[in-house]
Amino acid sequence: MAVDNSAASEPHVHWIDRRRAGVLLHLSSLPGVGASGEIGEHAYRFVDFLAEAGIGVWQTLPLGPTHSDGSPYSSHSVHAGNPDGSFKYSLHLERSPYSTHSVHAGNPAFISLAELVKPGWLKTAEVPEGPVPLAAKLDLIHLAWSRFCEQADSRWIDAFAGFEVQHSYWLDDYALYRALHHKFHRPWWEWPEELRDRHPPTLAEVRWELLERMQQVRFTQFLFYHQWHGLKAYANARDIKLFGDLPIFVAHDSAEVWANRDWFFLDAEGQPTVVAGVPPDYFSETGQRWGNPLYRWDRMRGDQFTFWVRRLLSQFEIFDLVRIDHFRGFESYWEIPAEEEFAINGKWVKAPGDDLFHRLFQAFDDLPLVAEDLGVITPEVEALRERFGLPGMKILQFAFSGEDDNPYLPAQHTENCVVYTGTHDNDTTVGWYTGLDEATRESIAEIIGDSGKNMPWPFVRAALASPCKLAVIPMQDLLALGNEARMNLPGTVEGNWQWRFDWSQVPDSLAGCLRDLVESTGRGAPGGA
Repeated sequence: MAVDNSAASEPHVHWIDRRRAGVLLHLSSLPGVGASGEIGEHAYRFVDFLAEAGIGVWQTLPLGPTHSDGSPYSSHSVHAGNPDGSFKYSLHLERSPYSTHSVHAGNPAFISLAELVKPGWLKTAEVPEGPVPLAAKLDLIHLAWSRFCEQADSRWIDAFAGFEVQHSYWLDDYALYRALHHKFHRPWWEWPEELRDRHPPTLAEVRWELLERMQQVRFTQFLFYHQWHGLKAYANARDIKLFGDLPIFVAHDSAEVWANRDWFFLDAEGQPTVVAGVPPDYFSETGQRWGNPLYRWDRMRGDQFTFWVRRLLSQFEIFDLVRIDHFRGFESYWEIPAEEEFAINGKWVKAPGDDLFHRLFQAFDDLPLVAEDLGVITPEVEALRERFGLPGMKILQFAFSGEDDNPYLPAQHTENCVVYTGTHDNDTTVGWYTGLDEATRESIAEIIGDSGKNMPWPFVRAALASPCKLAVIPMQDLLALGNEARMNLPGTVEGNWQWRFDWSQVPDSLAGCLRDLVESTGRGAPGGA
């Protein structure tokens, strides 16, 4: 997507070309022998399944490198409420795709080692037949790097050099950050002061010392982007758009915070003075203390929001459509003093959403964004989204509170929205429905015109029949799985981000049944192709 620095035009969002159906499945949830789903054969097979089913959108969670190498410095903490009202401390988020080492980089865990055999950088016998720790996978990628240096032809060398130049706006800092992480095995604020505070002479010296390690990091990112671009081209050729997810905040221990401390509320030692979170909401009676450092919006405005322009530049390279998580934080965000243990002791602070989105619409020729407008939503938040024409979200599981004006009821849906049966933060529809009381079940049956005996299919049909231009169904719902397949329970740690499906769970008839539903609800390809 081109960046245009000319004068701003009227906001316009060509976010989706027609009525489409989508499936929500994180890359890590794909089948395979590895420890995680990968950009390999099963990803391509999944695209084939979507094409056969008439599905036109594949939505994933963020693809960045999570804090998941198992070392102590990788963990981040939140303070969240237990069901009994007590508090649980130090919930490790290292698996969370919403807490990553970079907002631009891809997760090396997703790189397919098998794909490195084709150019001769690995041998078939060197590719493990089962799960391997990320550290072992990186060792094999580094072996591939050494062979790349020895035998790559000019086409590959030129491609790598072009990647380095195109991505230098983030790749240089990230490569040094990761090399220093490898050297010290500690978060950046615990590095020697000269490196923590980025003294230019010290940085110049350490760049020379760590040159080889930095090149390995760059090569790893080249592999991720190259493999992902191949998958994206394959999907786009089958009329399938890739839909990404962009967290509003960034991890404290990340390349972007270390390299741009002036853009965050940090003290002289690099510690946050205020942190992000949310007050009590649907997911937690006591709120959530996320712990991310908050933005110095005044300084970002003075720098023409360069941080955000660059974020979207890299995201639009790998996705056709991007959801911004926690959109309400662009109107007002929940500020928690860093010394406070609990999220409940915070306050709302205004954010410069209008200025930011005016700048983004000026910078890009189009802005295919979706606003995650769930939670505590005020008229001001709705007005901000509507001023820029951004589509919002409708969640069917939220629709049955008994209030006639519930915005998630199918009768309240509008075209400029994305409807979901549930999201990655919800239980599966089967798991959710199983826990409902009889009165709520009767209300659901009355509203959607189905007894609910065959859940989740009444919800799937209701979502596809919605006026919303895009309807997205989690893969767990298409497989009619219960709460054992839940992806995430906000405010907790155990069992999150680990669900994977197996092709044996996919009935042979599923693709055909889905295609019939997609076409009957006007979400198929033009002309029924």
